[in-house]
Amino acid sequence: MSLVHSNLHKSAWVDWWESSRRVDIWWTLAWFDIVLRYRRSLLGPLWLTLSMGVMIAGMGPLYSALFGTELSRFFPHLALGVIFWGLFSSIVTDACHTFVNSSHYLKQGYFPITLFVWRSLGRNIIQFAHQIVLYVPVALWAGISLSWHVLLFFPAFLLLLVNAHAIGLVLGLICTRFRDITQIVTSFMQMLMFLTPVFWLPENLPGRARYVLWNPLAQMLDLLRTPLMGGVASLHDWLGILCWTVATIVGASLLFVKYRRRVVYWL
Repeated sequence: MSLVHSNLHKSAWVDWWESSRRVDIWWTLAWFDIVLRYRRSLLGPLWLTLSMGVMIAGMGPLYSALFGTELSRFFPHLALGVIFWGLFSSIVTDACHTFVNSSHYLKQGYFPITLFVWRSLGRNIIQFAHQIVLYVPVALWAGISLSWHVLLFFPAFLLLLVNAHAIGLVLGLICTRFRDITQIVTSFMQMLMFLTPVFWLPENLPGRARYVLWNPLAQMLDLLRTPLMGGVASLHDWLGILCWTVATIVGASLLFVKYRRRVVYWL
């Protein structure tokens, strides 16, 4: 009991650091989540790759004809848009259930709660790794030539991970306390999918509608997708995401410090 008591009264920083450095624990839990989800299936996680590949292959020619855009230019745009949006949506949706789905761990003993945020993020990274391989044949078919600008993908992906961890904490805490928020977040993500250039090209927007590109998910998508298509994302998107990152870190830190000890009582 003394160990549990002392752990519960550790600082928020120690709680975060203990969970963040134990990569072996949260990565193993994330891997087991994937294994259990596809237990007894023939292809396992490759079903993720197959289903998304079929969707991209079916939507590419159709949407290219609808928008009057050359297929070799639109297909990579659509493929990366669908792949990255799948990652965004999965991160946000899973964040709402982070602590609720880990209640059996949290109720049985002391665990740093951010351990389960990392677990959720690790699970989504594994799923993303199965899906991003679809871009390789698309890029080869479209004849995309990459330059050193492709290296900008890595700091952009790092910013995504930082934001995903912060949002995981925020939504995990809020949705554990108020369970109805999960449905609101799910509906909001469905709306944002159509306000983000996943299926359409930003240049097709009329001037008066370009405010939708201020959407942080649209900016993050541009930072990740543009380097993989041989281009450079705009400075406006970098500055927008940096400001958003600071805001999410500050918000997550304040909520984490104040409410982290109450999570187990909300389950």
